Amino acid sequence: MDQVTTSLHPLDPLSMTEMAEVGGLVRAHRGFSDTMRFTATELREPAKPVVLAWRPGQAVVRAARSVLLDTATGDVIEVVVDLNAGVVASWERMLGEGQPGIIYDEFLRVGEIVKSDPAWCAAVLRRGLVEADLALVQVDPFSAGNFGYPEELGRRLVRAVAYWRGDMADNGYAHPIEGVVAVVDLIANRILTLVDDPVAIPVPRKKRNYGRADLPPPRTDLKPLSIVQPEGPSFATDGWEVRWQNWRFRVGFTPREGLVLHQLGVSGRPVIYRASVTEMVVPYADPTTNHYWKNAFDAGEYGLGKLANSLELGCDCKGLIRYFDVPSLDDNGVPELMKNAVCMHEEDYGILWKHYEMRNGIREVRRSRRLVISFFATVGNYDYGFYWYLYQDGTIQLEGKLTGIIQTAAVAPGAAYPWGGMVDAGLGGPTHQHFFNARLHMAVDGEGNTVSEHEFVPRAWGADNPHGNAFDVTSRVLGRERDAAREADGRTGRYWKISNPNRVNSVGNAPAYKLVVTASPLLLAQEGSSVRARAGFATKHVWVTRYDPAERFAAGEYPNQHPGGDGLPKFVAANRVIENSDVVVWHTFGHTHVCKPEDFPIMPVEYVGFMLKPNGFFEANPALDLPDDGGHSALDGGAPACCCG
Repeated sequence: MDQVTTSLHPLDPLSMTEMAEVGGLVRAHRGFSDTMRFTATELREPAKPVVLAWRPGQAVVRAARSVLLDTATGDVIEVVVDLNAGVVASWERMLGEGQPGIIYDEFLRVGEIVKSDPAWCAAVLRRGLVEADLALVQVDPFSAGNFGYPEELGRRLVRAVAYWRGDMADNGYAHPIEGVVAVVDLIANRILTLVDDPVAIPVPRKKRNYGRADLPPPRTDLKPLSIVQPEGPSFATDGWEVRWQNWRFRVGFTPREGLVLHQLGVSGRPVIYRASVTEMVVPYADPTTNHYWKNAFDAGEYGLGKLANSLELGCDCKGLIRYFDVPSLDDNGVPELMKNAVCMHEEDYGILWKHYEMRNGIREVRRSRRLVISFFATVGNYDYGFYWYLYQDGTIQLEGKLTGIIQTAAVAPGAAYPWGGMVDAGLGGPTHQHFFNARLHMAVDGEGNTVSEHEFVPRAWGADNPHGNAFDVTSRVLGRERDAAREADGRTGRYWKISNPNRVNSVGNAPAYKLVVTASPLLLAQEGSSVRARAGFATKHVWVTRYDPAERFAAGEYPNQHPGGDGLPKFVAANRVIENSDVVVWHTFGHTHVCKPEDFPIMPVEYVGFMLKPNGFFEANPALDLPDDGGHSALDGGAPACCCG
């Protein structure tokens, strides 16, 4: 792969033309068969030194990586395509543990497989349905997990649950068919195991729909709120590159992670080389037949990028919008364009800084504006929004927005539901957790970063604390990877700084960014449980590793049906030195959800996330140069109202 071609930038996502070339070269390869499907295709990102050394106009290597699944044999092939030479550079069978994510073709086949099985039909009918209902039954394939069951080892599986619907527009999640789970072999195209609980709970029949025709009359007292930028946006784009205020970065996108931010810097100085959400897991706390095995790894088992929504102006995003269309390959290796997959716009965010000095009459206030880069993915019943915010004071924020439809459980008439909250008569919502892991390949003020941990501790009474009011800030460097698997502690205000010890700021310290974590749970599943083995990343809030290009995902390369032990716990076992190194900070954050009636039929957004704030990175408030944004009208016709938050 020594030939080169000219490209806009080494990190540009594959174009439609390149996607078509990849699909054609792979399908033409002697090892390809008609039963093979493309589970994921992405840019094979060049090595970091190559990217950092690149200058506009220089030639770059372009390569793609595809993962193929043979639906007849279950074989998994990892392919690298050299787009410069126009050849398949490598074709290797994957021999490790785990499986590629579930593909669309399999999702559709599962419904046909279970409905053609007489035992499954009989189990469903035993819960009060009739033959005519079967055609409208909604079948949800769910990642199978790995519980060490001998009959399941070595097979490609999903577990299928079902929901009754009165018609195609009916919300099936209001009508779960409890106690029936089909374990489906996706290679043999048959039910491997059928679980049919002896106690048949009736299917809830009350409709809980959310289509416009089923909603209550809309409110009439809500006046229009317009967002107008008559002179256009303050950002500028050049292909996949974005410049806004003092920020500069590149937009990327992969089938697994979705939105990626590359080479994020402010005021001409780097902060993060690459940022994305690489994994998430949703474990359920109901130990019964339909639910104990549910612990979906939505990135690794389905693909957040593959399931991205096409966003619509005025609904998902509002204002003056710049959309990014994302090229991809479908299961058959045919290129398709994901329209409006990424949305970017500006938002007013209240007060950034303000002071009124009554002694001299100086009154100054500046409003905050933030740049929003976002995408939404629908993974089965849940919808997840991922919003990166950049602020004018140098702050970086990631906010996750959780909405959609909760998983549901049928509850026998008059019975209580012990594993969650009741959301309607005969309908429970199982308690569950959501964990996300952000991978932050740091580059604060350049190469060579150190991570330190800090806490607030009270100082004991004494000569140096005669009034008892003093307290201290502790500091310790996380020198090796095992030192840096850490938990947050709100009582001590524990936080972490990523600094560059090779630079000196205006007050003689190392410039840094501070990781600000929010109140967030950790995985509550017991030691020894399947999900704890597979989702080890969710047992700590913060991990720090020495950069290795092979360590891309918090739960490992192939979490689907993996027995566990991969990902971050495996990465840090090497205990490499991380002080003054090329480091990756991994942050786990999430939410424990106890369901309630207000969460159904559609759940209002729940927010999770974190911030990175400059800490000695600038020599003063970097937003002092913002213009006065006064001139807004007051309702009473008085003075301009420009100071409200």
